[in-house]
Amino acid sequence: MPKKAVMVIAQRDFRDEELFHTKEELEKAGIAVTIASLKVGDCGGMLGGKARAAITIDEINPEIFNAIVFVGGTGANVFFENFTAKRLAKEFFAKGKIVAAICIAPSILANSGILKGKKATSYSSESSNLKLKGAEFTGKSLEVDGRIITASGPQAAREFGKRISEALK
Repeated sequence: MPKKAVMVIAQRDFRDEELFHTKEELEKAGIAVTIASLKVGDCGGMLGGKARAAITIDEINPEIFNAIVFVGGTGANVFFENFTAKRLAKEFFAKGKIVAAICIAPSILANSGILKGKKATSYSSESSNLKLKGAEFTGKSLEVDGRIITASGPQAAREFGKRISEALK
């Protein structure tokens, strides 16, 4: 049974490399990737990339995915206080699955409460929120604490994808 990951992106202004490079690394490792957003259909990246959300975040079933990956980019802030996004982060974490976030998206994890007492990193703009919510902010380009994987931004996307793949093996 191949492992499955769901990548959550904003309809507009997701960060291209954080989706495409991470997804490439996951698929290279044989992991089936599904893209989810607030609505099914076309999504646009900050750099002009296009992606298609196959499902909505409301349709994500933690029973069928081994990992959830929240992609950054300026549009990701729509998920910061999104009830479903926070519930999914908590549910995947509670089930011992991989919960990953890159760029500004680790704030979704922080706001869901799962970073309390955990080492984490993010884009610098989110460091104070992570600390406020109890995370041990490291500022590294990539951080792994148990089943939680966080990365700081586009330059870390390939390594981020590789680490998620390794964690799913």
